[in-house]
Amino acid sequence: MSLIQVKDKKFVPYLTAAQIDEQIKRLGKELNTDYAGKRPLFIAILNGSFMFASDLFKELDCEPEICFIKLASYKGTKSTGNVITSIGLDASLKGREVIVLEDIVDTGKTLNEFLPQLHDHHPASLKIVALLHKPEALQYPIKIDYLGFSVPDKFLLGYGLDYDGLARNLGEIYRLVED
Repeated sequence: MSLIQVKDKKFVPYLTAAQIDEQIKRLGKELNTDYAGKRPLFIAILNGSFMFASDLFKELDCEPEICFIKLASYKGTKSTGNVITSIGLDASLKGREVIVLEDIVDTGKTLNEFLPQLHDHHPASLKIVALLHKPEALQYPIKIDYLGFSVPDKFLLGYGLDYDGLARNLGEIYRLVED
C-alpha cells in the first residue's frame, strides 16, 4: 500500500487487506454462532457493501440468504443529505431474521430512513453489520450490532468505498490526505 491519487485527491493507506480480512473472519464467526440453526436474510446496501458482503458471505455457514438494495446519500466526498432508493427489496421479511450489511455508517441518516421501512415488513429480528463506523459523525441513534472497525471522521476510499464512483475495486482502504 502506498499513496494513491484518484481524480484530484490524494489518499494514504489506512487499513490493509489483511486487517480487513481478519475482522471479516471474526464477524463471520460471531454471526455463525448467533444464527446457528437459523436461515437469516442479509440485505446488502449497494453500491459500497458489495465487496464486504461477498467476503463476509464466504465465511457464513448458518444457511444465509442475501438480497441487495441500493440506497445512496453521497456525491463526491460529501453527503447530500438526501437518501435515494434506486433498487427495491424483493424478498419477504415477515418473520425472518434480517441482517443489514453496510460498508460504513457515518451520520446514520441512510439507516435512520431505511430501518423503519424494514420494520414495517415485520421481521422476527433486525440487526446491523457494518464494516466501518464513524462514531464522531453519527447524528442519528443507530445501533450497530456487529462492527468491524471504528474509524475517525475522515473520508475513506477503497474496498467498496468510492470517490465519485472510482476506486471501489481496491483491496485496501485509504484515507483522504487533507491539505
